[in-house]
Amino acid sequence: MTGFELLPVATPGSTPVRVLTIAGSDSGGGAGIQADMRTFALLGLHACVAVTAVTVQNSLGVSGFQEIEPETVAAQIRTVADDIGIGAAKTGMLASAEIIDAVVAQCAESGIGRDGSSPLVVDPVCASMHGNQLLADSALDTLRDNLFPLATLVTPNLDEVRLITGIDVVDVDSQRDAAKALFDLGPAWALVKGGHLRSCDHSPDLLYDGAEFVELTHRRIDTAHDHGAGDTLAAAITSALAHGFPVPDAVAFAKEWVTRGLAAAYPLGAGHGPVNPLWRVSGPY
Repeated sequence: MTGFELLPVATPGSTPVRVLTIAGSDSGGGAGIQADMRTFALLGLHACVAVTAVTVQNSLGVSGFQEIEPETVAAQIRTVADDIGIGAAKTGMLASAEIIDAVVAQCAESGIGRDGSSPLVVDPVCASMHGNQLLADSALDTLRDNLFPLATLVTPNLDEVRLITGIDVVDVDSQRDAAKALFDLGPAWALVKGGHLRSCDHSPDLLYDGAEFVELTHRRIDTAHDHGAGDTLAAAITSALAHGFPVPDAVAFAKEWVTRGLAAAYPLGAGHGPVNPLWRVSGPY
């Protein structure tokens, strides 16, 4: 693990830093809340959850999902924030406009968001890696108009960038255009991930705060097993933010974390295996 300093871990018996994931479950265990919880735990944080949907999926794809009532989603956020306290939070699959609005209202009330005491990372999950739609068309406007202005950071992949902004990122110039378009929707920072930019022999991410661009590049890992990469990245960013990292440092930390998880990824079932944060206990990559 040369050159990569992990987050501090609480001593036994003391309370760890607390984080919250607001997302859907993955019955296959590779993405969603399950991926978030694995990264949070292996980085030494205590994770709370607000379940938004229950998906029916395996390594081959999503065959269905059941939304949770918006009032129940909001109640989960409120209950843990009031009692346990949240250092930072992230969103994943939100499924519907009604759930998004409930999350926005409750996060604002609980001080979660760019102007609150707890940073909020918005991973705007619109579709699974297999192409299965996870957000209703009618909810895209709600995502743009209501949730993005609450976000400390938004972290879309290139497919999600195209759905949200209409920009097809194919090179450095279009990646910068997309970052500007995302920032104009209201978050404090916008991250345009370049993992799907196959024209590059590396993985170029671009971070923007309305004033300057921060370029973060890393080696590209040649693996078919990348299920949950976006969730893992956003969860690691959230973990670093909860420890007080500035946004650029949190993203750089998370990029190293997910790269090592991709290098350690394993096959699972007949489809795509998951990013593997268990490398922390099995050895460096």
